[in-house]
Amino acid sequence: MRVRVLWVFVLAIALMFAAGLGVRWQSHGSVDGLYAALSLFLSINLLICYWEACLFLRRDYIERRFEHWRKRRKETGRIPAFEFLGTKISLRQMVSPTLWADVWATYSLHDASFADRRTYGFNVDTANGFATLIPTAVLYAAYTVEFLPAVVAGMIGLMIFWQWTYMTSVYMASFFIAKRHLSLGRKELAIAILAVNSPWILFPLLGLYVSIRLILDGDYRVLSV
Repeated sequence: MRVRVLWVFVLAIALMFAAGLGVRWQSHGSVDGLYAALSLFLSINLLICYWEACLFLRRDYIERRFEHWRKRRKETGRIPAFEFLGTKISLRQMVSPTLWADVWATYSLHDASFADRRTYGFNVDTANGFATLIPTAVLYAAYTVEFLPAVVAGMIGLMIFWQWTYMTSVYMASFFIAKRHLSLGRKELAIAILAVNSPWILFPLLGLYVSIRLILDGDYRVLSV
């Protein structure tokens, strides 16, 4: 059996997101909009953490594949990211770090810093993959079943949501300061850079609000209908 990379990506997020919604509904009888928004973001970040680990573990491969995809774009005129997402893979390949390293190899055509281990973009993302995996999972579980005191969950949230807001803002600033945007068209810039990265500012800002409420309220009412 073979399936397109895009559907593996969508299914992985959908399963994590649906699991949280199901448990939350079963335990509370309802699902609040704030909970749904943050659980979706945390589900996505859990997958991204794995990708970022792949970025570090397959850094040599990514540097080689960057050249492959650049030549491929010149030869075919196709957008490498779309070509990669449309690739059919086996069930065994679904958890392959080498496969998911191509996420970064294709993204590097929009921002070459991810094919260069000396850059801020490369290092801040690999750090996020290893440093926020466990806090993300803990926070997702705390929001879903409330197994931690609200104040503790709020403190964890303050730490990681502020980190995401800060490091993504610095990445975006560094992208423009380094004038990498000059090599991109407006549509490519809007989609590949702004749309892809803005959720790591917008959702964490929402998360900061929720975290402050958890600490001040001392309970999880902010995540309840």
